[in-house]
Amino acid sequence: MKAAAAFALFVAIAQAAPHYTFPKLAGTADWSSVRQTANFQSNGPVTDVNSEAIRCYQRAPGGAPDTTQEKAFMVWSLSAQVLTRRVLWLALSAYMAKVPSGKSAADFDGSGKVWFKVFQDMPTASGGQYNWPSNGKADVSFTIPQCLAEGDYLFRIEHVALHSASAAGGAQFYISCAQIHVAGGGGSSSPTDLVSFPGAYKATDPGLMINIYNNGGKQYQPAGPSVFKC
Repeated sequence: MKAAAAFALFVAIAQAAPHYTFPKLAGTADWSSVRQTANFQSNGPVTDVNSEAIRCYQRAPGGAPDTTQEKAFMVWSLSAQVLTRRVLWLALSAYMAKVPSGKSAADFDGSGKVWFKVFQDMPTASGGQYNWPSNGKADVSFTIPQCLAEGDYLFRIEHVALHSASAAGGAQFYISCAQIHVAGGGGSSSPTDLVSFPGAYKATDPGLMINIYNNGGKQYQPAGPSVFKC
């Protein structure tokens, strides 16, 4: 397998909606290899898909102090608070971006059409409502595609709260970008279907403007590109 890291999710829940951040990879300190987000104190979401914040939600330009290298699957862990306080309607996805030659993960800003999707959870529909696999789970694992070339990457995790998404702009994005180094293999694939942030989404995309409480049994259509596979 390729490089791995574990996202620890520290959650502070408001009465009306979930609010939280993704501050670290497993075995690291807060905001060491994850770029500090603008909501590191407020825990609030991004709601404008056309803003620069939709990329990594960074508090300030520049990279994190460290880049994490591991060799296992990626695990993202939920705090027990989220499991006991409420059920969440959250679509989970993950993207990666290869750092260009001549740059490092610490000085690459992730601009341009460089992002490819490596994970997307899909809900089941029952009684006109959706239920996502990541809802109520203690952890979710990501396996980095084994065919990717070694080197520095940005890893972007995204959880979209859809409880208020019946109108455009109602989707709430919780985002972080980690700096990782992929090692442990000889892959050479170059992913296609690359997107940019902003640019990958529209506020009216079916997966972002949706009534999750009465979907008519329709299959959920996630925003963004299809998942890259080797």
